[in-house]
Amino acid sequence: MNKANLLHIDTNIKITLHAELSIGISANSILLFAHLCMLLGENRPKPIDLYIAFLSLTQLMMLITMGLIAVDMFMSQGRWDSTTCQLLIYLHRLLRGLTLCATCLLNVLWTITLSPRSSCLTKFKHKYPHHISGAFLFLCVLYMSFSSHYLLSIIATPNLTSDNFMYVTQSCSLLPMSSSRKSMFSTPIAIREAFLLGLMALSSGYMVILLWRHKKQARHLHSTSLSSKASPEQRATRTIMLLMSFFVVLYILDTVIFHSRMKFKDGSIFYCVQIIVSHSYATVSPFVFICTEKRIIKFLWSMCGKIVNI
Repeated sequence: MNKANLLHIDTNIKITLHAELSIGISANSILLFAHLCMLLGENRPKPIDLYIAFLSLTQLMMLITMGLIAVDMFMSQGRWDSTTCQLLIYLHRLLRGLTLCATCLLNVLWTITLSPRSSCLTKFKHKYPHHISGAFLFLCVLYMSFSSHYLLSIIATPNLTSDNFMYVTQSCSLLPMSSSRKSMFSTPIAIREAFLLGLMALSSGYMVILLWRHKKQARHLHSTSLSSKASPEQRATRTIMLLMSFFVVLYILDTVIFHSRMKFKDGSIFYCVQIIVSHSYATVSPFVFICTEKRIIKFLWSMCGKIVNI
């Protein structure tokens, strides 16, 4: 593990990462607060609001955990012990996995909600909250078990200079693993994530078909001037497609950078790019939710008005 290029001397990387984390924590806090207030204030809250609130909570906790890890990344000397390293890295990886899980299930939930009555998904509209909740709990257990190897492979290495260990923070390093052990841990993770990304792609493709059919029907039934205005369903579908496309691109890019880092064993450049890319969705997505949901905008404006009048 080469520490010649210490991260704590690069102020640009430090400022970029801390700015990203600060913006993401603030945006997710606002989104979570708005949805919790709407959930508590409505007589019949929408299930999708609950899942958006959970997604923002998961992203908020992930960014906070990454903030704690970043503190040790930019320190000149490590101070954590092995237990602290293992727990924080494990928690961060678990929250990243839950973010993927929550994003995928939210995409499926949107697809079922926006599907027309003639669709084959209509029969799931009254049952999907229970089914999706059960699927989410099942995936949570899988993520906890699949991420457990970080409790064994992360150690405290404050003064380590060997190239056999991969840099994580100034205090923590990843133990070298044999190819068989890497396959044992990486294969189930790859299958799990390929399944979730495939499910996300299928639901997104289905929504593209729905959007095309809805637009075709609108052109057939209305004049050109009326059909040029997007319906709420079309706006919602475009928002979902934007979020899902952004998420998939960043996730693939993060995976490519991670494997490049594993291959070249670089301790600074690839790692810094990876952590910035891997947290971009958690930073940007709350702004998309806030800007596209009129209920949240109205709620935030009303809260601002109440604060001003105090």
